[in-house]
Amino acid sequence: MTITAPSKGDVSAGEPEPPAETGESPGRAWWAVWLRRLAFFVSPGDQPFWTRPALLIVAGASAFLYAWQSSGYLEIYYAAAVRSMSMSWHNFLYSAFDPAGTLSTDKLPGAFWVQSLSVRLFGLHDWAIVLPQIIEGTLTVLVLYRAVRRLAGPVAGIAAAVILAVSPANVALNRGNISDTLMILLVVLAADAAVGAVITGRIANMLLAAFWAGLAFQAKMVEAWLILPALGLVYLLAAPSPLRKRILGLGLLGALAVAVSLSWMIYVTLQPKDGRPYIDGSHNDSVFQQVFDYNGFGRLDQPSPNKVLFETIGIGNLPSTAPGWNRMLTGPFGLDTGWLLPASVGALGFGLVAQRRKPRGDRLRASLVLWGTWLAALVTVFSVSSTINSYYSAALTPAIAGLVATGLAVAWQHRQSVLSLLAVVATVLGSTAYAAWLLPSTGTGLPGWLSTATIAAGCGAALVILGSIWIRRPRPVLGLVLMLGAASGLVVPTVASASVVSNGLGSFDTPFEPASYALATELLFGPTTRQTARLLLPELERLKAQFHTPYLMATQTAVLGAPTIFVSGQEVYPLGGYNGTGVAPSLAKLESLVASGAFHIVLASPKSMDPRYRWIQGHCHGVGGPRAVGGFGIYFCGSFTP
Repeated sequence: MTITAPSKGDVSAGEPEPPAETGESPGRAWWAVWLRRLAFFVSPGDQPFWTRPALLIVAGASAFLYAWQSSGYLEIYYAAAVRSMSMSWHNFLYSAFDPAGTLSTDKLPGAFWVQSLSVRLFGLHDWAIVLPQIIEGTLTVLVLYRAVRRLAGPVAGIAAAVILAVSPANVALNRGNISDTLMILLVVLAADAAVGAVITGRIANMLLAAFWAGLAFQAKMVEAWLILPALGLVYLLAAPSPLRKRILGLGLLGALAVAVSLSWMIYVTLQPKDGRPYIDGSHNDSVFQQVFDYNGFGRLDQPSPNKVLFETIGIGNLPSTAPGWNRMLTGPFGLDTGWLLPASVGALGFGLVAQRRKPRGDRLRASLVLWGTWLAALVTVFSVSSTINSYYSAALTPAIAGLVATGLAVAWQHRQSVLSLLAVVATVLGSTAYAAWLLPSTGTGLPGWLSTATIAAGCGAALVILGSIWIRRPRPVLGLVLMLGAASGLVVPTVASASVVSNGLGSFDTPFEPASYALATELLFGPTTRQTARLLLPELERLKAQFHTPYLMATQTAVLGAPTIFVSGQEVYPLGGYNGTGVAPSLAKLESLVASGAFHIVLASPKSMDPRYRWIQGHCHGVGGPRAVGGFGIYFCGSFTP
């Protein structure tokens, strides 16, 4: 019997088949694999070759700005809630603030769900909590590029992505654990879906926009609904559909957005109250009151929860700008996002005038309507609200970026018009003057040369644009001139964002802020509070073991208990909810908890007039002096003293 050796290409011999069928050599097949991998970096056929590489560079730079030195700066109340929610699916579902699930957070849980899943996946680390915001912020840059490009072209899309990436408010926000990051991503996704409806006329795109807007509501509640007028108006004015169909699309947009928005709230409301946490921020255990009063319309004419909290625990208040028409142009809001706000308003006015004779479906005008309505709605509400945080202004940045980028596209379309170029010059000079006025004389991370450089860049760009009016203007020269004008306006925001990153600032910080403000935010949101909690934890655990209590302690306000919950994962009973004035627990419930030995240690202000804390002072032993820890009294409730 003759045994024949397997041939070189025999499959049974474990050798690869020869590439005879394709006519390619193994070396060429290897190169083909690498070419397919490199295709990720190649722009689609309907876009210039440079767009995808440029976009990836911008996205990578934005991710770096959001990630570098961002760990360690956490809003500790939210971080503690995320740890509690990651400990059980019951806490996760009901957005429990504390590990025992007695109280909910004072916000809807959308963003905290994402952070909790990250903690369950990677473990409890600062970076695991911040990571979702880094990813969400980077995705927002990519989605905004797509939304702007589809209406205003690839150059405008890249310009919008760059402006968003270097906006100081956006950079600071995405370096922390604030829920606004997810809300902004979702409403930009909703805007992109609405753009699809404008282009195709399909109602399905409006349904997708409604879905994204509804999810955004889960992250930041009523603020997400402020974007709905922009989505509806651009569809009504520009979609290539009969009026009847457009009106139907508007109705479906509103109905589905409301349905998705309220879905979790309705579910929670239908559950037995004794099987879920008490809803913080409400007076009657109602999630609807929490959302629409405490976090909604109550913000227009009532003190904010932070103001009440600071008054309750006696630490003063962070600086804030009073309501007014110029609120977003001055103070911390101007420093955060006001740099290009006048330019965006100028681009809106110039663009609408320049495109006034265009057909109803003109895409540049549609882009102006979308981002202009977005900007107008948010600026109006933020300007009249009683108190807002500086990071709220980050929600303006997609609209500002979209308007400035679209304004560049309109200027390019009308590049042969002297009036168009003069409008660009006026915008550049106005933005330069405003930026020079807005810059403080001193501040954290403020370089001394910035004011001079800003004026020089703006005036230089204006002179170049003016010079181009009197010379023959070929397309490449005009393109460079317009880009130079846009770049001059990015000098200050770019340096401001770099200062935020280099100084390790976070969501509650403002670029070039006073050193005292930076110190205050560091003490409130930096690692100091957690370090203090770690120092006190061994003694609290000793007392818990000695007296066999299920809880470590109770604290006046959930915020005081948050550091200990975060570092230990053990129950700290939150008295009075987020700001200490909440109705839960009642005095009778408090007496019952003390009688049952649920806890013995209470941290509360000795000056509080609340009947619950007066009861504690009258029935519990003061330990270590009347203002033992940070101005708060430590009380031991029970028949024995430690």
